Amino acid sequence: MKYFIADPHFGHVNILQLSNRPFNTIQEHDDTLIKNWNNAVKPTDEIYILGDLTMSKDGKYANSLLSKLNGRKYLIIGNHENYLNDTAFDKSQYVWIKDYYEFNYKTIKFVLFHYPILEWNGYFRKSIHLYGHVHNTRQPYFESIMDKRAKNVGVDIINYTPISIDTIIDEIGRAHVWTPVTD
Repeated sequence: MKYFIADPHFGHVNILQLSNRPFNTIQEHDDTLIKNWNNAVKPTDEIYILGDLTMSKDGKYANSLLSKLNGRKYLIIGNHENYLNDTAFDKSQYVWIKDYYEFNYKTIKFVLFHYPILEWNGYFRKSIHLYGHVHNTRQPYFESIMDKRAKNVGVDIINYTPISIDTIIDEIGRAHVWTPVTD
């Protein structure tokens, strides 16, 4: 199974207030996210992290964190992946690291990017754009301007638990009628 998550911000004390996350301490936050992740994602599942795993610049911290999380991990680089520059970080923790990625699943093109895109490759066809970055601070605004086939997979929106590809398809399918587009 494929899962998605964005903006967990592990170890980032200020994120509790900035995104109004319902945790008393960063330790409670991190422990809950790790527990939710591992309850949803099996070791053989694929998990796409759409940026901002942690604000830490410490590669050893990122190594330790990633070793606690289930799944084959793929990273779409966000604006806070500073640990990637630390020579102590083991990049083999990820299957790959990219800025942007597209793939097809059950006849649907998926476009992954840390930032929301108003129109993406395949926009006029059967496609879904997954993004993060905006947390929950401007969610009503983004919902008003983004197509219903664009989904924020930030932890603040997905109940601090990775979301499966099939759940995304079901949610978007309820909000959008798939219509074929001819050339």
